Amino acid sequence: MKLLPRSLFAFAAAALVAGVTVAQQTPPRPSVPRPVVPEAPVPPPPDVEGKSWVLMDYNTGQIIASKEPDMQVEPASITKVMTDYVVSAEIGNGKIHMTDPVTISENAWRGGGAGTDGSTSFLKLNSQVPLKDLLYGMIIQSGNDAAIALAEHTAGSEPAFANLMNAYAKQLGMTHSNFQNASGYPIANHYTTARDIAILSRALIHDFPEDYAISAVKEFEWNGIKQHNRNLLLWRDNTVDGIKTGHTAAAGYCLAASAKQGDARMIAIVMGANSEKGRADAALALLNYGFRFYESHKLYEANKPLATPKLWKGAENTIPLGLTEDAMVSVKRGDYDKLKANLDIPATLIAPFKKGQQVGTLRVTLDGQPVLTKPLVALADAPEGGFFSRLWDTILLWFHSDSDSDKK
Repeated sequence: MKLLPRSLFAFAAAALVAGVTVAQQTPPRPSVPRPVVPEAPVPPPPDVEGKSWVLMDYNTGQIIASKEPDMQVEPASITKVMTDYVVSAEIGNGKIHMTDPVTISENAWRGGGAGTDGSTSFLKLNSQVPLKDLLYGMIIQSGNDAAIALAEHTAGSEPAFANLMNAYAKQLGMTHSNFQNASGYPIANHYTTARDIAILSRALIHDFPEDYAISAVKEFEWNGIKQHNRNLLLWRDNTVDGIKTGHTAAAGYCLAASAKQGDARMIAIVMGANSEKGRADAALALLNYGFRFYESHKLYEANKPLATPKLWKGAENTIPLGLTEDAMVSVKRGDYDKLKANLDIPATLIAPFKKGQQVGTLRVTLDGQPVLTKPLVALADAPEGGFFSRLWDTILLWFHSDSDSDKK
């Protein structure tokens, strides 16, 4: 199995494949002795403010640290991250467009406009606003009127849009969330969790990077009124580029934040802090902890053969096996060399196989504990061979099986 070249790659791997020799790559030895340096300990995560919180490594989706990650909480305007995702997805599907003129209905104006005590973009009743400007108003100004108008334009009504939100949430694997409106205005049976918001945030960044970039804009002016982004971290740390704030009396102060340093990105979700400063301090402490003490590694690249075991009764003698997506892990700094990988592959593989069909499993462990499990699939179609080649392999398999029995 060929490992990706790295200057200090000490990732041991063994494949459970009959008759297949797997090459192992070892790191180069230093030419001169080096002083022994004590292994740096990794402290526990900071005890930050909030009813619940999650720190996620973006590259792998692994939860690095958490407190009550599956506690159901009111999301307040963090809801608008879900609204943003749905609108972006519907734009991507060609059902709505950034240039669409959106009429501001009485429902949007009364439910989220200047006459309410919530965040607003000060949209005028019956006016028409470009969809793009509504997205900016919702994400930067946290305008409830903008969120409602977007929902009505996208799905015909806000209740229909809420159904769409829940459908997308289920598709993303947000198993502990339920949405009743597009703005996050308090209403019964409207809830989420810190883990689900982390999953959603990662999907938004990955699937719609251009729309996600709006959350880094510090201010937006509409109807002659300039409003600042409520995410204080945009001013405190230039590596932070999103995502969204939220606050109601019941929900407390919430913040979904993300920062990028080099190739690494962290996502911190804080729900139910006591103040605007408290949620910002908590999220920044978590992000700094993640960058300081954890690192992500690409172990194997997608669509590259990890093994080419013997194929019986096939048109070819071997079958290339690999992954459909990159294999990445997040580990504490200093733990990379302790990772071990096994390829679990049946001893006898008999054609045919279809491209993408699972044949085995990649298992990565750290100190005997599972870190990553990925399906190992056929990277190409492996059809049956001709009649005589299949007949010959049938005979060889009989001796092969008999020989295996003798060894037991």
